[in-house]
Amino acid sequence: MTVIHYEIKDKRIWLSFVWNVSLIILLFVLSLFLGLFLSNKRLIESDLLSQARGHFTNIVLTRRWNASFGGVYVEKKPGVVSNPYLKNPDITTIDGRVFTKKNPALMTREISVLADQDGRYQFHITSLKPRNPDNAPDDFERSALEAFERGVPEVFSKTGEGRNRQFRYMAPLMVEDSCLTCHADQGYRVGDVRGGISVRFPIAEVERALRINGIIVACLFVATLATLLGMVYFFIIRLSRSLAEAQRQVREMAERDGLTGLYNRRHFFLRFENELARARRYGRSLACILIDLDFFKQVNDNYGHQTGDQVLKHFASILAANTRQSDTAARYGGEEFILLLPETDEAGAMAMAEKLRALTESQTISLGDGSSLHITASLGVVAASPAELTTTQADQLVQRADQALYRAKDQGRNQVCSQSDGQHWITE
Repeated sequence: MTVIHYEIKDKRIWLSFVWNVSLIILLFVLSLFLGLFLSNKRLIESDLLSQARGHFTNIVLTRRWNASFGGVYVEKKPGVVSNPYLKNPDITTIDGRVFTKKNPALMTREISVLADQDGRYQFHITSLKPRNPDNAPDDFERSALEAFERGVPEVFSKTGEGRNRQFRYMAPLMVEDSCLTCHADQGYRVGDVRGGISVRFPIAEVERALRINGIIVACLFVATLATLLGMVYFFIIRLSRSLAEAQRQVREMAERDGLTGLYNRRHFFLRFENELARARRYGRSLACILIDLDFFKQVNDNYGHQTGDQVLKHFASILAANTRQSDTAARYGGEEFILLLPETDEAGAMAMAEKLRALTESQTISLGDGSSLHITASLGVVAASPAELTTTQADQLVQRADQALYRAKDQGRNQVCSQSDGQHWITE
């Protein structure tokens, strides 16, 4: 029962350890790959914003160049239309050619048309008070223009769905001296927010690539997590087996006699108490045999302690080979051994004791120098009925077995005696 208790406790400890390690690995790998994905996403979004700012800056510089010359005149060829919102936009040269003025607003709109035809991006110049109805703001632009008046430096957002997904950006246009040529009558002053330029470009492919990247990152996360957990579980299993084997050896060292491999005296009495409680619970008999190897001191004196150890191991092997799985055989001390027989009455215990005595006497122990040795044993038997066990303790039963052993030794050794008065087996 103690071993089972240890095993259950160990399993709980290892299960808790595995869960904790798995959780740590999961959180570590998840944070690593989530950070990688979010970092990549931020880089892409930062790149989109940089593109929008770059387009805005380019058109502003182009407008500023145009405005610095008070507008640019182009020859009025077929398809070139005069700006209806300018006063006297056309001039005629002495050779009869007609040139029309392209102010910054008209130039911006025409560049936007070219960019839209190219399919890359669009510009739109707008304000809350546009001269040209075509420059009226949409909802995004109106919201951005109102934000500019509150001091917001720029506004950007993603709009649309599917293939129409777009990145939109807008920044304000500030009134400069060159702007007053056309817009002084609208009440603007230098430094005012006159309007803004919005930039839009498609991002459906970019977001598609980002989704694919997310799927790849998720697959790598699963693969990495599975690999790491597999490696960790492999090493944990190896470690748990090594520790279990070490624990088994430690428990065995605590339970077993180092020389004979039988249980030691301490563990024997633990088993004795368990078997005694079991016998009382189920109303069963219980027997005990105490064994002493005859004249063992002479073996040590005549042949040496190594031979003595060989004799002890030899007898231990006889016990181990001729007892039941339910029996408990132990080295009691020195050359004494003890055997616990559950569910065994006195007749059965006496039969087992005589069997062990006869086997001990009949077998030959071969020594290293080619000689051989015979040994004998004296055995004391005690058995308790279910009724007796209700008032009898383990140490009392052992004491009675010791008294029976004393009689066997006193009557000439190499025999079996029981606790019963006048009952003993003597070898002729």
